Amino acid sequence: MNSDLVFDFSVNREDKTVHILREFNAGIDLVWDAWTTPELLDQWWGPKPMVAKTKVMNFEVGGRRFFAMINPDGQERWFLQKFTSIRPKTNFKTYNAFADKDENPELPGSDWDLSFSEQNGTTKVNITITNESRERFEGIADGFREGFTLGLQQLDELLLTLSQK
Repeated sequence: MNSDLVFDFSVNREDKTVHILREFNAGIDLVWDAWTTPELLDQWWGPKPMVAKTKVMNFEVGGRRFFAMINPDGQERWFLQKFTSIRPKTNFKTYNAFADKDENPELPGSDWDLSFSEQNGTTKVNITITNESRERFEGIADGFREGFTLGLQQLDELLLTLSQK
């Protein structure tokens, strides 16, 4: 990652929220596509050596992404994202929950709000994650930062590769 780019990750245990502000050295069209296209998401989502595999994704309000994170031993951890709001190239919101392989959600979940803006070829992504329960929040809070940061570094690499094409 370019060290001049903004990266802020903060946790508010009182409000059960995580706030992430991250800049990318790429235009908004490319960054938006990387967050909303299953073939691109699967290339960067999650920390290595885990691999993301999207089973279904329809990026529309009321649509969903159902995907697994697969570890090197082949174990799968399934996730369900439901798209609750989409403003193309500026914002989308999802409701996220762990799930079983048959797409049954394991509640409670979390609400994600992602906003995108561009200035001078640099795209800023502002993410707020609000967890429904303290138990869920505490269960993911500590390891989430490290894993999500590694995934964002993979996104940096993907954006560099895509921008050179």
